Amino acid sequence: MKITCGTDIIEIGRIQKAIERTGNKFLQTVFTPEEIEYCEARKIQKYQHYAARFAAKEAAFKALSDKVNRVSWKTFEVTKLENGKPGFNIKCEVLGLKSIDLSISHCKLYAVANVIAVFE
Repeated sequence: MKITCGTDIIEIGRIQKAIERTGNKFLQTVFTPEEIEYCEARKIQKYQHYAARFAAKEAAFKALSDKVNRVSWKTFEVTKLENGKPGFNIKCEVLGLKSIDLSISHCKLYAVANVIAVFE
């Protein structure tokens, strides 16, 4: 058994500027339609939610990078599990992945994500 982890922190303002500067181009490159719908529904806090998902994707890349081939931003879709916890819809094969756990958090200035992956 092998356990890997990935952590990322991002300034929410950087994500907000990227969205405001490039609009749909940035959103369509990084996020799935479901992620965009979720974040846009958060109105005034939408940038915090976009940043948290961005950090989650970066953390996933770090935790899984040596086990996946050819990934894009949309390979790791952040979802909400039945219990309300964040999770992933992984859109590629990850060799030997037994389980993956995601934790995300955000405040006024920063969003952070941590991913723990367990492999056979």
